[in-house]
Amino acid sequence: MKPPLITRIETFEFTVNLRNISGSSSGLGLIYTPGDQGTVGRSAMRIETDAGVSGEAAGQMIMAVRQADLVARFLIGRDARQRNEICRDLLFELRQHDALAIGLIDICLWDLAGKLYDAPVYELLGGRRRPLRAYASTYHGDRVGGLDSPRAYADFAVRCQQMGYTAFKIHGWIDADPAEEIATIHAVRDAVGDSMTLMSDPACAIATFAEAVRVGRACDAAGFFWYEDPLSEGGKSFHVHRLLREKLRTPLLMSEYLRGLLAHTDAAVAGATDILRVDAYQDGGITGAMKIAHVAEGLGLDVEIHSHSPAHRHLMTALRNTNFYEMNLVHPDPEADTSAVNTYTNYRDGLDAIDDRGCVYAPEGPGLGAEIDWDYIYAHRTGGAVYER
Repeated sequence: MKPPLITRIETFEFTVNLRNISGSSSGLGLIYTPGDQGTVGRSAMRIETDAGVSGEAAGQMIMAVRQADLVARFLIGRDARQRNEICRDLLFELRQHDALAIGLIDICLWDLAGKLYDAPVYELLGGRRRPLRAYASTYHGDRVGGLDSPRAYADFAVRCQQMGYTAFKIHGWIDADPAEEIATIHAVRDAVGDSMTLMSDPACAIATFAEAVRVGRACDAAGFFWYEDPLSEGGKSFHVHRLLREKLRTPLLMSEYLRGLLAHTDAAVAGATDILRVDAYQDGGITGAMKIAHVAEGLGLDVEIHSHSPAHRHLMTALRNTNFYEMNLVHPDPEADTSAVNTYTNYRDGLDAIDDRGCVYAPEGPGLGAEIDWDYIYAHRTGGAVYER
């Protein structure tokens, strides 16, 4: 086969409007606010080759396409199949940065490879299509009638359980009050009983180590499956997370705010976490995420994939040491469900996107199998660039 050489790369910045949401354009700090219209910046990329095959990806990190400006010109003329070599070279070029651009580029290249070989990405990764158990991953708490109390979280958990979800994750309040977090943990467990898997993710909102221990011990008492990134230091200190692990029975999950293979490996070897968190968009694409998952497997650890996307469904389908697909972020008000924000024509996530067993599946068809809605992206485009000879 003649090598498919990269001839053109185009990046896209676009906006998505969210109903009943307020917050920043980066997508951070989104809060349920009835009547408000929030705007979130998103990114997409298309890589074309002289073989007439292209790879496409749409993601959540707007900085990825801006960072691509530093490296995209180096990809023109490269063999699009050489993903490992391309990732290695990009890591070198982006060594002074967080290398977010690699995620979007690599996902495009995997989509391209699937189309080139007429196979879904999960088959190229060595997997076979199987059900993926999903968990309902909530918004952060609010004070205006959505998730505004422990009882509201408990009622929503019961609703998700009745829909078929077998697992539910609490994102508490950004202005976290440990007593309120603890009350929510117990209210949700009491409401759903022992048959539902539960997780707590304060998302670095707990101010002190002592408070994080208190909330973690509530997770212990309620039999939670994991306790995720509670500490306000930003989920990066191996030392403090190792100390926290020593005081709790509930498995600790950290590393969402680390980037790449080496940092994740160091966190695991240092004893800072029981479970590794990985995101193909943030950790070097599907190539980088698979490497992290294999390191975790070699150390006897599980890896949990951050947030939803077609790429993450393919990734999870090919892994042994992972448990749940994150349907993120969901809310009792269906109009405020950011997981349902859809930039595809034949694929969707969302609170009601599960089957009656609480599962989802990787898309079928060549590559990622998810057709991007380019009409929508062009209509809402705010920036981007073209790179070609």
